[in-house]
Amino acid sequence: MPGKQLSVVVTRRLPEVVETRLTELFNVRLREDDTPMTTDELAAAMAEADVLVPTITDQIDAKLLARAGDRLKLIANYGAGVDHIDVATARQRGIHVSNTPGVMTEDTADMVIALMMAVSRRMGEGMALAKSGQWQGWQPTAMLGTRLRGKRLGILGMGRIGAAVARRARAFGMQVHYHNRRRLRPEIEDELDATYWDSLDQMVARVDVLSINCPHTPSTFHLMNARRLKLMKPSAVIVNTSRGEVIDENALTRMLRAGEIAGAGLDVFERGHEINPRLKDLPNAILLPHMGSATVEGRVEMGEKVIINIKTFADGHRPPDLVVPAML
Repeated sequence: MPGKQLSVVVTRRLPEVVETRLTELFNVRLREDDTPMTTDELAAAMAEADVLVPTITDQIDAKLLARAGDRLKLIANYGAGVDHIDVATARQRGIHVSNTPGVMTEDTADMVIALMMAVSRRMGEGMALAKSGQWQGWQPTAMLGTRLRGKRLGILGMGRIGAAVARRARAFGMQVHYHNRRRLRPEIEDELDATYWDSLDQMVARVDVLSINCPHTPSTFHLMNARRLKLMKPSAVIVNTSRGEVIDENALTRMLRAGEIAGAGLDVFERGHEINPRLKDLPNAILLPHMGSATVEGRVEMGEKVIINIKTFADGHRPPDLVVPAML
């Protein structure tokens, strides 16, 4: 299948250099504005394209896949997570799914540390005070936070990003603990100087900072539910740069308001961009609009991986980042 004849539809605006390269290689229809496609627009795109390039904002379920045309053979996702795509149904219909793993590891790990620092040192409250015009100058007991050095960090999900967070945390003098679906090999545990906990309950009860780095799957939905959140120390903080659905957001909000958890740094939310209004009002919560992978370099590299996956497929080979059931 010659690459130039391949019909590709991109659902969102991508970095200009990525769009230019896609246009050079394939017969591409780009998105003219940066709003998400409607369900009908997605269905129309899937009916006309050989390849669809969606993002996390595109919910591609079994019902939508049933409306796909016979031409659609590859969904080249722009992003690592694929929980917004019904991969099993796609495979049943003969549609391959690829993603862009590994690209956002370092950028997201940087953001985890940034949120840990921001919450522990009360940077959000400090910025608000500095901008309010009410700051009266330095005081010995004002705006006291807590240091990271010597604290226990619990990592929920020790994949690429979790391991990158662990390496950074060690540089800050933190003790690294983790809970994972599978225990790491001894040599990796030694490298990260990380302590494994088979029991998530026992780990969360003992850590000072909890970083959520696991994907959203049926088994991780509300993994941090009200019962488990209540196990955390009142002085602990929680950071989530993974998927909002992993935390029971209503329970977390109640506990933050009651002072039962010291603070939270959230880059993702349970209902996407619809943030709980009560969460917005909390001084001990730092909220970001899904910025974990938002670097120029990272977004361009994601696009390059998409292009490689499409080009490899167009040349008649298996895309290097093909998603298979064992990954899910």
